Amino acid sequence: MASLDNRRPLLITALAAVRIREWGSVRELAMLHAWLDSWAGLGAIVVGMRRHGFDLFLTSDENGWRATFLHRTHVLRPWAGQVLTWWPTPWRAVHEAAWRALNTPMAQDYPVIEESPL
Repeated sequence: MASLDNRRPLLITALAAVRIREWGSVRELAMLHAWLDSWAGLGAIVVGMRRHGFDLFLTSDENGWRATFLHRTHVLRPWAGQVLTWWPTPWRAVHEAAWRALNTPMAQDYPVIEESPL
């Protein structure tokens, strides 16, 4: 089984590939798009993100779909990977949220109580 260090670049590469708009006649990119733009592909991304410590919150309404990935340490750190725009498909919302979560550095921990000098 591949380690997390080996899997992260694969996940980032897959997410980068679906961001390519002009893939034209590149059959491999078309196949990757077709798979990742499905419920099975969405599931693969969610499983990969879970392995990296992220939980998915996926919602929909009349505006479309919105995805947020929270790191399991979100109590100590603010949200990561929230897509503030609505997307017409759940996989597009998940692609964008996962991309942002993996490419945004975690915020620094700050003390809950402000310390004042004596």
